[in-house]
Amino acid sequence: MFENQLKNEAFVAGESEKEPGAVTWQSPSNIAIVKYWGKHGNQLPNNPSVSFTLSAAHSVTRLEWIPKTGKGLRLRFRFEGREEPAFQAKIEKFLEQNIDILPFTEQFDLQIDSHNSFPHSSGIASSASSMSALVMCLLDMEQQIKKIPSPPDALRQKASWLSRLASGSAARSVYAVASLWGRTPSHSKSDDAWAVGLDDVHPVFKSYRDSILIIHAGTKAVSSRAGHALMEGNPFADVRYTQAHQHTTRLLKALQQGDIESFIQIAEAEALQLHALMMTSNPSFILLKPGTLAAIEKVREFRNSTAIPLSFTLDAGPNLHLLYPQDHESIVSEFIRRELLMYCEEGRWISDAVGNGPSRMP
Repeated sequence: MFENQLKNEAFVAGESEKEPGAVTWQSPSNIAIVKYWGKHGNQLPNNPSVSFTLSAAHSVTRLEWIPKTGKGLRLRFRFEGREEPAFQAKIEKFLEQNIDILPFTEQFDLQIDSHNSFPHSSGIASSASSMSALVMCLLDMEQQIKKIPSPPDALRQKASWLSRLASGSAARSVYAVASLWGRTPSHSKSDDAWAVGLDDVHPVFKSYRDSILIIHAGTKAVSSRAGHALMEGNPFADVRYTQAHQHTTRLLKALQQGDIESFIQIAEAEALQLHALMMTSNPSFILLKPGTLAAIEKVREFRNSTAIPLSFTLDAGPNLHLLYPQDHESIVSEFIRRELLMYCEEGRWISDAVGNGPSRMP
């Protein structure tokens, strides 16, 4: 198994290798077009998901390490300059659970500083960007200590696998443009344990735009973790998983062929079904805001009247992602300013686009 292979390759630093160091990585959020909702085992998805990797919506994480004596994990975490005990506890738990893979982390005092380019916990997959950025830092640290670089493909697979253990959707953030997570007959390399990058995406989608309307910048009323757990008793779960597989097959084909019409149908159906599942769970919850619904109506009116292929999707939150080809960026941006800013908190929106995945910062 892949996990056993990583355990066998795990590295413990010798005294000559225990030097201080630091590294910074920027890693993007991603927006799922086919949604992952419901999981089993150790962060394994109940259905495959397909996502676009974003660019402007990202986390920047800096990891510093100083040699120490004695065993035991010791770290300090700050988010946007402030200590965050809840976040620190999550990171400590992740590292402790994977100490067989990352044993060198016990040999150093760790200082982790992270910040986002977007509001935390508002439905823009902040855990995907932050945890994948952390994992990229940890693997970079490992390579610096070992002084032996890993092959790029192997490094990405390991990063996706570890990121998944930290936050399911983070598995998809380590690849450029688009990725698939979850086993499906439609892709020979697909796996539940890690995501794979999609290399055969049509040029029209490689430059796709995602304008994110910040309808509500506050923390979600229900965490994604709690929402996933509620799928166990959802009366529509089995039908949902079947349809997710069907949508995955159709979407992979649409992305290859540049079929925007099919893309729109799948993206909007998936967004609304995700929130329908939340509404029909027990207990049920509603994350949509009145402004979300009003903006959706405006988007559909705009598409019908202009024939511009503007579509929407939603993550597990109220904020609306507007998806469209790059050629229409100026007219869609004007439409947002004229018709949609009234629904955005303090007029906030993020002009984003399909991106190139994580990058090492100076």
